[in-house]
Amino acid sequence: MKMMPLLCAALLTVTMAAAQEGAKPMSTTTPDTGLSLSLGTATPGGGFPLYGDAFAEVMNKADPSLTLATRNTKGSTENIPLLEAGQLDLALVAGEPAYEAFKGIGRAPTKLKIITALYSNPGMFVVRADSPYKTIRDLVGKPIAFGAKGSGLVILSRYVLDGLGLDQDKDFQSVYLDRAGDGPAMVQDGRVAALWGAGLGWPGFKAMSESPGGARFIAPDAAEIAQIRAKHAFLKPMLVEANSYPNQPAPIASVGSWSYILARETLPDDVAYRLAKTLHGAEATLGARLAQAKETTANNTVASAPDVALIHPGVLKYYKVIGVVR
Repeated sequence: MKMMPLLCAALLTVTMAAAQEGAKPMSTTTPDTGLSLSLGTATPGGGFPLYGDAFAEVMNKADPSLTLATRNTKGSTENIPLLEAGQLDLALVAGEPAYEAFKGIGRAPTKLKIITALYSNPGMFVVRADSPYKTIRDLVGKPIAFGAKGSGLVILSRYVLDGLGLDQDKDFQSVYLDRAGDGPAMVQDGRVAALWGAGLGWPGFKAMSESPGGARFIAPDAAEIAQIRAKHAFLKPMLVEANSYPNQPAPIASVGSWSYILARETLPDDVAYRLAKTLHGAEATLGARLAQAKETTANNTVASAPDVALIHPGVLKYYKVIGVVR
């Protein structure tokens, strides 16, 4: 009988260790089982950390036995190998790096799976309101901040410009940031002519729009959108609705893709099912917490996935329960 306390302590230690180890989540068949998972985002000041923090906060509150811990990274291009190495459980990945990884462009096809779509990412430039630049061609030869070095935004801009017959590094004075949040100040003080970004509620666009001098957006026109999509059809026509940003009275048409939360290949089906169920129940709360997160829905995940088979099997199992997929 004297050994019982030691045995209980040992069992408690093992249980706590398993709950804290992202690589070995506990089964969701017991809802009160603790589950701790890591969530990779990007550099401070960008859209991914903003979204990731809101996502983790809402999910942790919706399922008190779940602990999603966010981690700043260099962005999409680092998140993919970290997931593949099992050093992250989940991570935010922009549409273009995800597309290249799924297709095996420049690498072997990834075995990572989609947990959910985040939001659409219409790409565009922002300049000061008093800037003389009106079109993308006006920016050729100028210093442009294209985003953080590991960001998916950099890959999106390469595809967009390539579709227009432009080379990002040869036709522009390209500036790559250490921190996504540094871009607006560089535009405002004249170090760069424009900042490239994407998405609704993107912090860089918001900061520029709210600056004392104001800002203007530059996106491809209708003919340029057709030209881009003729070469890169995976980029979709997207619309930034009027008043999405301060002092933006008219809608802006552009092209872009959807960002995702991807999971490591070894994330168990029951864990993915649990995440999908928790998120579906918290969709409205997440949307109220962050405007761009209103697009984070089960329906959008199915509609935006390049192939339904790329969605995690555990997520698909839950989607069948709620009738989103057959």
